Amino acid sequence: MPDLSLIAAQTILSTALGHCRAGNFKPMAVVVLDARGAVKVSAAEDGTSLKRFEVAHGKAYGALSLGMGSRSIFKRAKEQAFFVAAVSHLAGGALVPVPGGVLIRDGAGEVIGAVGISGDTSENDEAAASAGIAAAGFVADPGAD
Repeated sequence: MPDLSLIAAQTILSTALGHCRAGNFKPMAVVVLDARGAVKVSAAEDGTSLKRFEVAHGKAYGALSLGMGSRSIFKRAKEQAFFVAAVSHLAGGALVPVPGGVLIRDGAGEVIGAVGISGDTSENDEAAASAGIAAAGFVADPGAD
């Protein structure tokens, strides 16, 4: 299984938060998971609401669980609500089917982790995750519309 280094995860986190501050986004929570689904790094800015970490985690964990960015899961939830609800149950409720959960792919296309961000609009969350992933030299896979 390919590894996501701590240094790369920290780069993703700091760049994503920098993107948020540059865009004057609302306070954000960011979670970077490795390919196993373990938290590599996370942060919640001052002023985030109580459950932002869990939402960000659910976006990233859902992406890893289904092997697709949460934008694709969002689309699938509209088309197959019972399926996504069942998978959410299997994932212990840790699946948030809205954009902002982005798979991290290495140069060979292998999934090495996922980023989940929550706090602003889903589109802004996703853009910040993608910026962080690109800064670490990886390919962001948010899923298809």
